[in-house]
Amino acid sequence: MGAACHAAGTERTAQGRVRWLLVGAPNVGKSALFGQLTGIYTTVSNYPGTSVEITRGRRLVGGHEVEIVDTPGAYSLLAVTEDELVARRAMVEGGADTIVHVVDASHLERAIPVTLQLLTLGRPVVVACNLMDEARARRAAPDVALLAERLGVAVVGTVATTGQGLPGLVAAAACAQVPKDGWAIPTPFAEIVGRLAESLGRTDGSGPDILTSELALAGDAECEQVVSERVTDRWAEVVAGRNARWESAEGFALALATSRRMMAVALLDGVVPPPDRARSGSTREFDRFLLSPWTGFPIALLVLYAGFYQFVGKLGAGTAVDWIERVVFGRWLTPAATTTALALVPWPAVRDLLVGPYGLFTLGVRYAVAIVLPIVTAFFLVFALLEDLGYLPRLALMLDRTLKRIGLSGRAVIPLILGFGCNTMATLVTRTLETRRERVIATLLLALAIPCSAQLGVVLGILSVSSQAVAVWALVLVAVFLGVGRLAAVLVPGGAPTFYLELPPLRRPSLRNVLVKTGTRMRWYFAEIFPLFLLASVLLWVGDLTGVLGRATAALEPVVRLLGLPPAAASAFLYGFFRRDFGAAGLYDLARSGALGTAALTTAAVTITLFVPCIAQFLMMAKERGLKVATTVLVVATAVAFVVGGLVGWMLRTIGGWS
Repeated sequence: MGAACHAAGTERTAQGRVRWLLVGAPNVGKSALFGQLTGIYTTVSNYPGTSVEITRGRRLVGGHEVEIVDTPGAYSLLAVTEDELVARRAMVEGGADTIVHVVDASHLERAIPVTLQLLTLGRPVVVACNLMDEARARRAAPDVALLAERLGVAVVGTVATTGQGLPGLVAAAACAQVPKDGWAIPTPFAEIVGRLAESLGRTDGSGPDILTSELALAGDAECEQVVSERVTDRWAEVVAGRNARWESAEGFALALATSRRMMAVALLDGVVPPPDRARSGSTREFDRFLLSPWTGFPIALLVLYAGFYQFVGKLGAGTAVDWIERVVFGRWLTPAATTTALALVPWPAVRDLLVGPYGLFTLGVRYAVAIVLPIVTAFFLVFALLEDLGYLPRLALMLDRTLKRIGLSGRAVIPLILGFGCNTMATLVTRTLETRRERVIATLLLALAIPCSAQLGVVLGILSVSSQAVAVWALVLVAVFLGVGRLAAVLVPGGAPTFYLELPPLRRPSLRNVLVKTGTRMRWYFAEIFPLFLLASVLLWVGDLTGVLGRATAALEPVVRLLGLPPAAASAFLYGFFRRDFGAAGLYDLARSGALGTAALTTAAVTITLFVPCIAQFLMMAKERGLKVATTVLVVATAVAFVVGGLVGWMLRTIGGWS
């Protein structure tokens, strides 16, 4: 049978590369399965017309190359987030020879309704029952053979972290067949969906037009637009029929989802063993412990302290950065590059572009590799570990109510935490937020009140002379974060955010999975960010060459005096735009020379932390949110920084004991 399947695969390859599409909800091990299927041959790129990434890889099957596409996690085909919209488009718009639906073997009742939707697409479907090891441990492992018989498609049990079941999944995907009929739409809804799909040109009860019609009737904006444009005359008639029976699109969607869930329950009768009440009860108790404000917040603080402050901050931003910058670049690479440039490049301006104070190598490459690489690597290791453990969704759920007050949802926890590693990277990750309003608010708060690890380390170092100074600095940042966030939630147009999250089980992290995720994200990071560092170097070089930097520094001096700071601090603020830690380091030099007392030092630290984002972050904001939003954030951050800094300076100078 295997040879026959591979022969079928060869026939499809003759018309173009065979493509398998991996789809499924978040936290079902889809990306781990993708890693097992593709190994190291992966690329990450934006889905056309969006800022959401999809990952592509290759695998040889039966002597022929198969392209495997990992789509964003989606709970439903009725898309709410941009991630779900991209996943749905990838399924509906074609280009996939086989759809592999990856599901959590312990929670099939949540996944099978989506499987039933996929069966209407008229494409080969395979179900990968992943996390079978966890299902067996819970005594909840399904009978995959019986489920395959009932669904009419291949169902394979897998354990993505170990590769168990992988050969069977590959064989099943290679010979997957189109489901024989479109029975997966419940009878009461099949007639109206079928009539609409027939108007679109589909008459056999399956295919993308069937799913598009279903989603249009359920109120999906994109599908509604597609259908109404293609069948203008019929659309109003069909909507009237839907509303006569189900009152509205929401009523239709709810009734259809309920009916399909009942179908799933019937399909799973005898497939899934009864739940182990003792185990599920203990899991709920542990979740209550993690989610309760009384116990959850102390645990979160402990995780943040150990993972981000100690590992990312001290080991990554401290020890690793210090060694790579001082030894690898300071002793080995930079002297060699400088000597080579002096020997080969006769033009002073060009030499400065390469190895000068703002050179491509001495600033751009050194900053990206010596400073950012250790920090981001450490951060992504911790991030992948917590993600694999299943803790991050619990942290998001716990903080959701607090974040709602500033116009965000629990989903924003991820980019906000990431901002303490690198704000540029965090700005990129805001694309995962559900609405444009949330993305704008999160971008503003990252630029204003979240110091990156490089800046944070230097600022805490210069404020270590006084615990009172550290306390004032921290309290001001928290107040600005909450105050500006609340104001933005009122002023930025858009509705309140919604937040739906299915908690995955807590798991023992897989070292291989953590390393693969970290490596993939590092490649993604450098593909997106590294060119921005080089561009920042070029802009600084041009500014120095033309004298613009000097004039800008002079223009800042009057503003700096108003803060109660010496004119020499102006250069620190200006350089902070190009590199946040450069600005903080400039303050460090002033403090060490005795030019700044405790009050002035605290004022300067508050101001430069709130000051404009670095140029790499600004360029990323322009890329993600548009130049208008990026410029607005720049102006707002500058105004807030100097107003708040001025108030802090005035208050400290009027309080006794601050000098």
